[in-house]
Amino acid sequence: MRKYWVVVGGGIGLCLCFVALLIVGTYSAAAGLAGGGGGGVVGLAKGAVPARYQPLVEKWGNLCPAINPALLAAQLYQESGWNPRAQSHAAAQGIAQFIPGTWASHGIDGDNDGDRDVWDPADAIPSAASYDCELAGYVKRVPGDPTNNMLAAYNAGAYRVIRSGGVPAIAETQNYVRIIRSLEKSFARPVGRVAPSRQAAAAIYFAQEKLGTPYLWGGNGTAEQGGRFDCSGLTQAAYRTVGIELPRVANDQYNAGPHPSRDELLPGDLVFFSDDLTNSRTIRHVGLYVGGGYMINAPYTGSVIRFDKIDTPDYFGATRVTKDGAAALPTDLPAA
Repeated sequence: MRKYWVVVGGGIGLCLCFVALLIVGTYSAAAGLAGGGGGGVVGLAKGAVPARYQPLVEKWGNLCPAINPALLAAQLYQESGWNPRAQSHAAAQGIAQFIPGTWASHGIDGDNDGDRDVWDPADAIPSAASYDCELAGYVKRVPGDPTNNMLAAYNAGAYRVIRSGGVPAIAETQNYVRIIRSLEKSFARPVGRVAPSRQAAAAIYFAQEKLGTPYLWGGNGTAEQGGRFDCSGLTQAAYRTVGIELPRVANDQYNAGPHPSRDELLPGDLVFFSDDLTNSRTIRHVGLYVGGGYMINAPYTGSVIRFDKIDTPDYFGATRVTKDGAAALPTDLPAA
């Protein structure tokens, strides 16, 4: 271990002291910035929606006031993970997971090619937006947040929302509304500064303790694996120490919270890398930002967990992990 630090150079070695200061600073920022988020949805986060679907989501996500592109994206991701051939055990089909009866009543010819094809995103995405807006119309006089009421109607039916005077006291329905509204934040391009994380410093501390550990593809840090990690295994384990359970793979970890810009990064943010900067589903690497343009990461086979610069041509973006955001991520997407 000592020899390793000599090889990488004194400049990087100083990062250990730097990280200790950043940990203190991160706690201070989290404690001192009340209500640090801000603004409303004005667009989609960079690459959050695959490029081939982004124009459809942006267009149809503005179909009525109860929806927006980020909300529509959250629904599609929750339903299918952007898989246009997805099928569920309940016979739901396509990128928007319509069951045949609902599609027959509410599917539209979104691309005006003369047919309504549930397997074609050019029809299914407009149909999802149209159905949302239809439901919003049914419950528009119900008290409360109109978008929450629309989502509740999507899950439980408009009649139950009307009868309950809002989101009904059904655990499944309340959970559905919470999940989609949380995921919405991960697809939205933030307006104003993203609130700092209160858990980031402890996650950094965990990763710092693993510096010098050899990389293992598929590594989760178990005793059988010699305590070794790959990139997303390390970030998952770091946030697990603070009670946040991230998905196992990097491209799903991207949706675990809002996305600060490069000049707003704080220690503890997850930073991502990809060869396709238009599609978060192609992300292939993740690290834990520590400040000063550096991250702690598990790079590749033959390397060790170490500090690396983030400013490379394949830098994709960042996520500020939230407990609600991580908890909202789907774990049982339908099969192709």
